[in-house]
Parts: sequence; C-alpha cells; structure tokens
Amino acid sequence: MRIGIRLAISGLVLASIMVSAIGVHVLWWRTAEANSHALAETINEQIVSAVEKELTTITTEARAAHTAIRTLFVQHVLETREADKREFVFLSQLQSQPNISWVAFGWPDGAFFAAHKLGDLGLEMMEIAPVDDEIKRRIDQYGVVVGDIQFEKRRFENTDYVVTDQEWYRSGMATDEPRWFDVMVHPVGSRPSIAYAGPIDVYQKRQGVLAVIIEYTRLAQFLSQLSVGKSGAAFILGRDGTTIAAPDPDADEVNMQRSDQPLLPIAQSAIKKAGSSYDSDKKIAAPVRLVAAGDAYAVTLTPLAFPGWTLATVIPEAEFLGPIETTIRKLLIGLAFLILAAGILSAWLARRVIATPLIMVVDELKHVARFDLDQVRRHASRLIELENLSNAIADMAGGLAAFRKYIPADLVKTLVSKGIEPRPGGSIRTLTVLFADIAGFTGLSERLGDQIIPLLSGYLDTMSREVSTHGGTIDKFIGDAVMAFWGAPAANAAHAVDACRAALACQRALRASGLTEDSGQPLRVRIGVNSGDMLVGNIGSEFRLNYTVIGDAVNVASRLEGANKEYGTEIIIGEETRRLAGDNIHVRELDRLMVYGRAGGIAIYELLSMAERGAMLPGWVALYNSGLAAYRTRNFSVAINLFQQVLDARASDQPARIMLERCSQYLKSPPGGDWEATNAMKAK
Repeated sequence: MRIGIRLAISGLVLASIMVSAIGVHVLWWRTAEANSHALAETINEQIVSAVEKELTTITTEARAAHTAIRTLFVQHVLETREADKREFVFLSQLQSQPNISWVAFGWPDGAFFAAHKLGDLGLEMMEIAPVDDEIKRRIDQYGVVVGDIQFEKRRFENTDYVVTDQEWYRSGMATDEPRWFDVMVHPVGSRPSIAYAGPIDVYQKRQGVLAVIIEYTRLAQFLSQLSVGKSGAAFILGRDGTTIAAPDPDADEVNMQRSDQPLLPIAQSAIKKAGSSYDSDKKIAAPVRLVAAGDAYAVTLTPLAFPGWTLATVIPEAEFLGPIETTIRKLLIGLAFLILAAGILSAWLARRVIATPLIMVVDELKHVARFDLDQVRRHASRLIELENLSNAIADMAGGLAAFRKYIPADLVKTLVSKGIEPRPGGSIRTLTVLFADIAGFTGLSERLGDQIIPLLSGYLDTMSREVSTHGGTIDKFIGDAVMAFWGAPAANAAHAVDACRAALACQRALRASGLTEDSGQPLRVRIGVNSGDMLVGNIGSEFRLNYTVIGDAVNVASRLEGANKEYGTEIIIGEETRRLAGDNIHVRELDRLMVYGRAGGIAIYELLSMAERGAMLPGWVALYNSGLAAYRTRNFSVAINLFQQVLDARASDQPARIMLERCSQYLKSPPGGDWEATNAMKAK
C-alpha cells in the first residue's frame, strides 16, 4: 500500500507522540518496578538479619545450657544418676532458656531422662527404663506459675522409645565433642527438631550423652512475629524444599505448626524453579519471580547458617505495584485525550509547514535520480532545515553535473563523497588489483556469435556484484576481462584480504549461477590478484577522465591472470598480496615466475580459501610445499617422489604435474650452477 507524504507525516507525528507517551509509561513503570524490587530487597535484608540473629540466639542458648550441665557433671557437683539434683538442674535450664524444648540424657544401659517443655504454661519430667521386661515411661507433669512450677500429676505408660537407637546418642557416644543433629523421633512422637548433643565423661569414663533439643515449632513462633510487608511471609526450608518452619503463632511443643500456609507452596516452587542455579552451601542469595493463579510474587532465597537451610521471603508484587497500576491507568486516560488533541494540531501544522515544502524537495530529488541535473532548483522555506536541504540538493546536483564524465555512476558517487575534483591527477598508493577473464572466450565468442551477449552480461553482472559486495572498485570491462581494485578511492587497510575474499566469492557465485559454455560445461574464469605501489587517480584528459590504477604491480596482476592457463589454476596471487593478507588466507606457493616483460622473478601462490571458521588445508598442500623445497635445493629425486604423492592424492593437480616433469628433466640433465629455480613466461 502506498500513501501520500502528507498522510505519512501526519501519521509520523501522531506515532511520535504516542511512542513518547508509551516511553514515559514504560520508563515510569520500570522505575516503579525497580523501586519495588529495591524495597523488597530491603525487607528481605531486614528479615534475614532478624532470622540469623534469632538462630544465633537459639544456638547460643543450646550451647550454653549444654556447657553448664556438662560442667556440673564433670566437676562432680552432680552425679548423672542423682535424680533429684539432675531434675532440678534440667528444669532450671529449661526455664531459663525460652527457646529450648528438651534437655535429655541417655545412658548406655538404655535408661533415659529428660525435661520437656509443654508450651509456655507447662513442663514435664520423664524417665524411661526397663521394668519387668517392658520399657516404661514415667511422666511428672508440672504447671508453670509466676516465678515457680507446681506439680500436677504423675503417670506411667509403656513406650517403644529406645535412646540407644537414636542417631544423636550413637554419634555422641562415638565422638569427643558435641555437635548438631537433626532429630525427628522423641518419646512423645514425631516432632522435627535440632539437637546439640555430646558425651559426658567423668573420671575418664563415658557416662552417656547429654542433648539440648530445640523443636522447629519455636522457629515457627518466631517467624509469625516478623512483619514481611503487608501480606508477605518468611519460611525456613530444607535443601529439597521441605518445611523447617512456617509462621504460626500457636505452634509450640504441644501444637504442631500448620502446613496450610497459602504462601508456602510459592516458597517451595521458588526452590524448585531456582534448581541447580541456587546452592544453599554457597551463601549467595537468589531472587526468583513466580506467577501463580495470575498473581506475581517476589521470592528471595537466602542460605542460613545451618547446612541446607534456606530462608525464603515471599512478597506479592501487588503490594507495591497495585497502587502504581491504578495511578498509571488514570494517567493513561488523561494522556489519551492529550495525545488526540496534540495529534490533530500537530497533523495540521505538519501538513501546512512541512509536507508541502517537502514535496517540492522530493521533486528535485527525482531530477537528481534521473540525472536531470540542469532542472534542479532551490526552494526557500520558513523552516531552516528544509531550506538547507533544498540548497544541499542543488549543490549536490551541481557537483554531480561536473562529474558526469565518470563511468560507472557508483564510482562517481564515491568520488563526489570523497571530494575528488574532476581533473587529471593522482597519487602513489599501495593497493590491490584484480584481473579476471573467461577461459577460452575467443573460441566461445566465435562459436556463439551474437548469442554470446546474454552469457557475457550474466557473467559481468555476477562479477560486478561480488566485487562491489566486497568493497572493490570496478575499473573497466574489456570484452570478457574485468579489472577491479581495492583501497581507493575509499581507504581500506585490509585491501589485500578483501580482494582475496572477492576472488573466491566470484568463483563461488559463477558456479552457483549456472552459466555454461555452448558445450554445457560450467563457465570457467581465471583470476590474477597482485598488490603493490601504483598510481591511482584521474587518468586521461580534460575531455575524458578515467579513475584508474596504473603501474608495474597492475601489469603483474594481468600476467598472473594469464599464468593460470599454464598452471591449470583458477586464482593466482602475487607475493605482496600474500604478505599483506597474512594468516587470513590459505594458499600454496606454486613457483617463482619471471613474468613477461619484467626482469626478476616473483613468488606466485594459488589462493585456496579464506582461513576462517576453522578451515584447514588439505594434506596434499604440505606435500607440494615439501616437494617445492626439495626442487629448489636440487634434490630432484625426493621432489619427484613428493610431487607424485600429490598426484596420487589429487590426480588433476596441474602444478604438481608440471613440477614433476621439470624435476624429471633436471634429473636427466642437471641445471648449471647459476640456476635460480625461476620459470620464465614466454608470452603475456
């Protein structure tokens, strides 16, 4: 669909206003979102600090109680079997340390004694020992009154609890120092806890194991006292997402903590979503965003001091973003009316002040596109930019008119952009030049007659496209010959590499084009590439100019293109091109060649590929290089063997066949002492 410039500018103005409004909305929203995340991080830091402080307090209480009781035993102030004193000491520790749930002692004979807290209003003392082949548990229950405890009742019951089967007891008996244990089984049933347990040795004899136990319900009580935003919550989870503690103000040693917390599944899902990217042992917090039932939650996972424990704080994002969404919705409604009014006014101004003058400028550009440069006129405008644009177009037309002598037009545009004046002159620069022509073109043109034109046109189109794509400047076409160069008029430090890349691209493009000779064989093109100092610039007269390159390096490139016929190759490059391209290309050195009409030999190379994407040279290249080295040191028999190996690997390799024949001749008739291993071209 095509539209007029007036409608396009009106639409552009409206779109600009709308984009600006949307941009402001997005920026504001992202700022609010960032602020909410920062606030969530601050809340999380406060919660983490409080939980870590509480854990430190709890563990300190447990260690202090264990140390105090152990000291009484070790210093003989209290015997482990003295029931009355032991009961008093255990109860006093239980009352003085609010977070301790149990103080327990186990003997090697299976006897067990413990003081157990029953919430904040009760205590019980229990003793387990075998009686008449049964394990009996005696329970003395006490009520807590202000400053004291009051005995309430005693009862006896059977039990299957055996202290010597418990991990904290077995490990405590086997070690010398107390440590932390996970405890699930108690005389009163299954209650998840942690225990600080260690052995008691008196007179170097192990009496048993003392354990100070803290039930998870104490942590649940503490979590319920934390304020995590307005509706958030904090949870302590295990390594696999199991619940250690969830906020519950009613949880204690009598009442288990509730597992129906609405935000608990969110915290557990965050652990699963974090997966292997979160490791509680690395002590690095991990933020996780979850969406459940259409609501988004910000969850922060923070490793705690206990191995495998993670603090998960869950905060609904709506807590922070809900009021912002309401405000933005109202703002958008107001912006919609403002955009509509501003759009109508802007569209009217755009049509009157911009569109009409711009249409005249577009008409002048059409004259330039058609090279009707004499018809270009300047147009005054109230807008400085439009008047400057009109003047710039008129100036450009004048410059192009002065350069109409140049062909092709792409080169003219480049020369104009570089400010090169249309008069004879040039400079010596290091450039790379390429010559290419069709193998057997003379005979082909004789056989095809005027039918050669479509084939030639397709060939020149393909070559021109690849040269231009790879930054080259097409100098001229001479029949089937193409001459191009790199490094001018626009400077290019990688001119040798780009020329090599273009040569390979030309060969690939010609093979892909499907262009064939009259016999049906694919069209074959020979290419010569050479680099060196050459004169580049406007060569010709005041009446006719050609932006071209001349010099010895140019002549050598032309001879290298012809040398392909002798060596049976497609692309030959000179030694200077080889040096400049360096490790960017894969080549093999063919020979030293004394080109026709030039004294002295140069090394010539066959261009094989670009050294990119891990491309490797085939093995026969190394064989050829070794053969060439042997040939130059007059070791002709070794060279013959190596060149023969090349032909065994690549039967169509014409350079190897040529070198094999030379070595065979030199083996029969050795060269003189002034031999330089240089091949002289007999013709152009």
